[in-house]
Amino acid sequence: MKAQVNEIKEGLQHFHGTEMFYQIPLLRTRFTDGLKYLANVADCFWLITDTSVIAKSLMNRSEFITIDFKRLSEEKQDFTGYEAEIIYTDGNDNILEKHGYRATDFPLDELRLFFVNDTLMLPSEY
Repeated sequence: MKAQVNEIKEGLQHFHGTEMFYQIPLLRTRFTDGLKYLANVADCFWLITDTSVIAKSLMNRSEFITIDFKRLSEEKQDFTGYEAEIIYTDGNDNILEKHGYRATDFPLDELRLFFVNDTLMLPSEY
């Protein structure tokens, strides 16, 4: 698993801007090459869908949204009952929404995404 994590992190560093936009059909959210790569290697299309739905619902509160996936420490997992959480902010550390995930097979311990103009992207693609 560790090798895969390093490989994914390494792979994500190659994305700057995007050549192509992909679209989630029902949501009409666009996402970038970097996220397409991530969805394929980490098998995490759910992450793109979940974060899109929530970020879209927050667009009236902020044009720019940061999305932070974080695996919780074991201590915190025992306390909260969640393995991971995703925090949505306006980019100025004002938390707009927070979602707990009881279980996740997402390989990375943390990941930051940006949502702007109906598009989900890696920070390096912004």
